[in-house]
Amino acid sequence: MKILKIAGGFALIGFGVVMLVTPGPGWVAIGLGLTLLATEYAWARHWRDRLRDEGTRLTHRIGRR
Repeated sequence: MKILKIAGGFALIGFGVVMLVTPGPGWVAIGLGLTLLATEYAWARHWRDRLRDEGTRLTHRIGRR
């Protein structure tokens, strides 16, 4: 099961990167991939938290306009 989570996480990140330049929810796929990987790796947890914090900050910034 562990190998499936790791492979799925990296696959979602890869698809997310492709979707950043093609139509699709790239950031969502990257976030889901990091969430899967965060169960196994501290670096993925760090990047997931950073992505979530930046998204929250951006949402607040847009909401103030």
